[in-house]
Amino acid sequence: MKPAFHLRKIVSLVFLSWAGTLGAQDVHLKGRVIDPQGNAMPGAAVQLLAQRSVSAETVSGRDGQFDLAATAAGEYVVSVTATGFRPVTRPIILRASGNPEIEVTLGELSSRIENVTVTADVNESDVLSPDPGERVFVRQELLDANPGRPGAPVSIPGYPIETASSGIKAPQYFAPGVAGDHGEPIAQYISVGSYLVPNNLSANAHGNGYSDPNIFIPEILESVEIDGGAFNVREGNHSVNLAATYGMRRQVDRFLTLTGDYRDVDVVAGLSPNPEWWVALEGAYGNGFLQRLEHRQQYKLNGERLFLEDNHRLTLLGIGYYGTSYVPGLVPIFPVNVYDADFSNYGDTIDPRQKDQTHTALVALNDVWQIDASQQIQVSGFFRSYNLSLFSDFGQGLIRQSEFRTVAGSSLNYINKVAEYLSLLAGFDYEREAPRRDDLDHYGFFNPSEPSYYGPFTPVDGNNITIQPLTPYIAAEGGLARYVRYYLGWRHDEIDIENDDLLHAQNSFQKWVGVNSPKATVSFLPKQSWYAPLISLSAGRAFFTEDPRVGLGSGSGIAPAAASPVATVRSYQIVASKTIHQTDLRLTLGHVTSSAQLAKLDPDTGLQLNEGPSRLRFAIIAVRHNFGVGSLQASFSKADARDLSTGDPTPEAPRMIFDMLGAIQKLPLRLQAKGEFEYVGTKPLGTGCNPINLSEECTGTPVKEFRGAVVRPFLHGKIDAGINFLIAGGFTGQTTENFYPSDIQEVVGVRIPSYAGVAVTYRFGRGVQ
Repeated sequence: MKPAFHLRKIVSLVFLSWAGTLGAQDVHLKGRVIDPQGNAMPGAAVQLLAQRSVSAETVSGRDGQFDLAATAAGEYVVSVTATGFRPVTRPIILRASGNPEIEVTLGELSSRIENVTVTADVNESDVLSPDPGERVFVRQELLDANPGRPGAPVSIPGYPIETASSGIKAPQYFAPGVAGDHGEPIAQYISVGSYLVPNNLSANAHGNGYSDPNIFIPEILESVEIDGGAFNVREGNHSVNLAATYGMRRQVDRFLTLTGDYRDVDVVAGLSPNPEWWVALEGAYGNGFLQRLEHRQQYKLNGERLFLEDNHRLTLLGIGYYGTSYVPGLVPIFPVNVYDADFSNYGDTIDPRQKDQTHTALVALNDVWQIDASQQIQVSGFFRSYNLSLFSDFGQGLIRQSEFRTVAGSSLNYINKVAEYLSLLAGFDYEREAPRRDDLDHYGFFNPSEPSYYGPFTPVDGNNITIQPLTPYIAAEGGLARYVRYYLGWRHDEIDIENDDLLHAQNSFQKWVGVNSPKATVSFLPKQSWYAPLISLSAGRAFFTEDPRVGLGSGSGIAPAAASPVATVRSYQIVASKTIHQTDLRLTLGHVTSSAQLAKLDPDTGLQLNEGPSRLRFAIIAVRHNFGVGSLQASFSKADARDLSTGDPTPEAPRMIFDMLGAIQKLPLRLQAKGEFEYVGTKPLGTGCNPINLSEECTGTPVKEFRGAVVRPFLHGKIDAGINFLIAGGFTGQTTENFYPSDIQEVVGVRIPSYAGVAVTYRFGRGVQ
């Protein structure tokens, strides 16, 4: 009897357990994720954690809503993460029923789009943005570089951007010891969702790697990220000494801004009917502040649309731009002498026929498929068309640089955060640049008695070019121990380069070039209470494609087999940072060596020149302090860049840069103010200026700029009215040119005028967020 009793008891317990399981119901937690302004935050990853293990996870929907189902009541932690924001965790007790809905506010932006970030916060680095030297600037604390006028949309502290010829001509980029010209060793990207769309145009008619941030409407920019260029596998061609990524706002409410002065007027309008899309328009006309009137017109269209479908977050960006203007151009900086006596200055220009016309259209799409809280797949692509027609005079008569091109690209990558010690990234990129009629033509000298005569016409270069990189890459990032983080990456670019020379068939060629670019970073993270600083060590290889129009050097006597259409670099970086009494301190040391550039094409004359190999050493000290009503930050950099074959300094590379930026939000009379002072020391400009000693170094003049803005809100923030100004001294675009028929070099540049203007913004809703 006893065994039978136990058997009946066991069967009863199993049945009751099974019946209880059937009757059990999941415990639900519903809620909503919002941003700091109260807008719905779709696409946020939401997890329910029990004793650090994931009990349930989901992604917030179109309206920011989420619904999590736990298997039992009890104590949990809600974790919410979203791109651009710091993770939020909240303890919560779930009951069997009747749990109220919760609202989770992403109250703090991540360090990547927060304030002007001076320290390298490696604790928040990830596999997509691993460079500890990265600095991030948000729009609210930056100044317009040229309010109401073309050029760079914002001034980036410590990185001068010069408009070399005024008008709509694209600006030149500089970093400590780096003369980026129009972008050859400095990459520029447009952030579309999590996709980096390249803005550089290789083998451009006016300059290799030409990139123009003038396509952006300043009011729609959210942030600018700056990093070392060579330490992220996602950044490729031209990402050598520096990479700048422009990020757009997620939402723009209805506004109208009028900016003007006695020579220029600019109108910008923007609207965002719902959180899923926005559009902005800009139209401008002006003459600039130089004696040569520019008769400038430019029109811009920027727009973005967000689509949310299940676990997919699609971001669609569109940009359109058209601009035309006369270009004053470069003039001798120092008093007229016998070597430039044949050229008259017709009011800040040696040739009034100089002008520029360009237009571009860009569409880009990024789809982030959030498989779960730790895995995602991204599929992205873009298409762009571009046209340039630029007339310039560099002392040898008028030239025209012109082209039309199409650019297309696509990207596929997979991200998996396996654990705190390991995040994986694997991807494949494809890009095709196809400039057609990439031409350089010579015309005659300016004759004041026939100001509209351009002849005679002589073609110099005419090429159809195709550059197609195929790029697999992989990276791993994580923490090896409590105080150590690492990043390891590798990318391989297999580049198909084709040059169809329409004038000199012997220079035509097709060639495949393979480039391996390993990357590595290790960081040591002491406790905040320790006196030791955070230290990061980085090393990486990078490259840029050279202008293939030279036919691999065959035109200058260099055997094609000896020349390479790709220049490679090795880059090393040390970053040390520490926060003391709410003051961020950072020291960055860099060492970059570059391969020789054989038969490099001079963008102004079409002549083939040899450069390098070269070496760059630099040091940057940056300090930032936040206080109750504003912030103050400063940076100082010194650099030494040299040609290793001759020992001569790299021409036009700045050796010293000082920058100070301050913002105050509360002044008497409800005024708000921002100001920035920038000083760029005298740059070496090459040799050949002294006829007695042609090897003597040519130097220009230092550049000093103080720009500022004072604004006052009215009607509870519906209207902002203020003034912006620039007090400047020196010349931008400093270089050397010789004036026909002399062979002696002259230091030339574009005078930087001081100015003041007014700006009024009206917000139809609650204002720009």
